[in-house]
Amino acid sequence: MAKVIPFKAVRPTRDKVSLIAARSYQSYTPEQVESRLRDNPFSFLQIINPGYKYQLETSGERRYELVRNRYQEFKEDHILIKDKKPSFYIYKIVNRDGHEFNGVVAAASTDDYEKDVIKKHEDTLENKEDVFVKYLNIVGFNAEPVLLTYPDHSELATIFKNAMKDRAEFEFTTTYRDTHYLWCVDDEEIVGRITEIFSEMNTLYIADGHHRSSSSYLLALKMKAENKKHTGNEPYNFFMSYLIPESDLKIYEFNRLVKDLNGLSKEEFLIRLDALYRIENRGSVYYKPSKKHHFSMYLDGEFYSIYLRKHHYKINNALDGLDTHLLFQTILNPILGIEDLRNDERISYTHGKNDLAYVKSLVDNGDFAVGFGLVPINTEEMKQIANEGFKMPPKSTYIEPKLRSGVTIYEF
Repeated sequence: MAKVIPFKAVRPTRDKVSLIAARSYQSYTPEQVESRLRDNPFSFLQIINPGYKYQLETSGERRYELVRNRYQEFKEDHILIKDKKPSFYIYKIVNRDGHEFNGVVAAASTDDYEKDVIKKHEDTLENKEDVFVKYLNIVGFNAEPVLLTYPDHSELATIFKNAMKDRAEFEFTTTYRDTHYLWCVDDEEIVGRITEIFSEMNTLYIADGHHRSSSSYLLALKMKAENKKHTGNEPYNFFMSYLIPESDLKIYEFNRLVKDLNGLSKEEFLIRLDALYRIENRGSVYYKPSKKHHFSMYLDGEFYSIYLRKHHYKINNALDGLDTHLLFQTILNPILGIEDLRNDERISYTHGKNDLAYVKSLVDNGDFAVGFGLVPINTEEMKQIANEGFKMPPKSTYIEPKLRSGVTIYEF
């Protein structure tokens, strides 16, 4: 039984939300960060880059303390205001491609994370967790929701649809041409019913935000140990999430690029590959795979389709059948010598929104020797991996929607 509750969000005023909302910090180039900090005094980037005010680079706990100060200044200036009643926040995104995402921003339980009611499909890095725990502990807020998904539910969809009949509290379009809408739901009867519906769900799945959720869980353990009057209802026992139905989730593949052929000639590489794959040279014709265990390969100016010879590869569980794992087990590791998918500098990744022409250009430019195109993993595969207790290889999924920081903020 999932515990999903309303909370009192800190939010921008209606007139400034479009100025405050920011993409994930890692998605900006240094030049983009500089221009936004220079030209937009209301950007959420001003809060998480507090040293800009003094033209000073800061890091570690010193930076975190300055982040907290900038955040408090935004509240003192009434740029950010805390809601007076616990609410669910119905959130709709229509992206530039016309895909529509409908969900609710709410607080999910760290107990559910611990008990595997909230299931995971990716490994996390301990050093990243440690850094984020320290950050959260000092700043006292989280501004970017974890993306959770749940089985489609007709009554929830109806509740969302009814809420959307009213004027949205927020409506703004980004420079990426994604349009965001938010409705506040604080009616006690509706809030109670939404809470009840989620309590009837046995499982939720993390779609995006494994480090944010794991760090929130670790912070809850720390604060629980320090609080002699701990009850389990304190805000630190929950983390902000955006929950959407499975049918709204959009999953793209991450294609792979490798810098060299591990000392092999083109011919030697193809002979090694032929042992496990049926290979067809497609010449200059772009080939995009459409089935599991089929891959596209671009090598030396030509496209190839490669199909797994299944009698040479046994699939015993969900992970064995996952294309990203299969590619690693049959090509990247044994033939190309890639051992660490996360840290090896010989391999790189590009998400499927960049088409195979982008892969081709990187190989043709000499940056890489070979590129591989994959079929996107689907939601059922992702769930099965989580249900069986496995973890996907790094860069297995590029998932939308991508949320903006600073639209709703969770304090603890």
